[in-house]
Amino acid sequence: MPNNQRALSAPAHLNLETRGEFRRAAVELLGQMPEGSGTLVVDVSATRVVDSSGLGTLVMLRRHAASREQTVRLRGANDEIRLLLSLTKLDKLFELDEHGP
Repeated sequence: MPNNQRALSAPAHLNLETRGEFRRAAVELLGQMPEGSGTLVVDVSATRVVDSSGLGTLVMLRRHAASREQTVRLRGANDEIRLLLSLTKLDKLFELDEHGP
């Protein structure tokens, strides 16, 4: 993986119970890269459930990354996650990889 890229696997259920640990890990990885460069790749290929708090966490991570001039890319999003992002009009906030890891 390139030096200006970090990867994190999202939990199978990205919800109220798991969001705190996931958010802390993601913010830590963003902090490991210099401001003004870098991409956090969030692997959601094993994620089956994303509730409103999970969506909120993804949006918060994207905002945090943007404030550091970094990007967040979602890798391995299944059709349900893509539909959820589209319905909530969040699909334009994230770069979506077509393929899994």
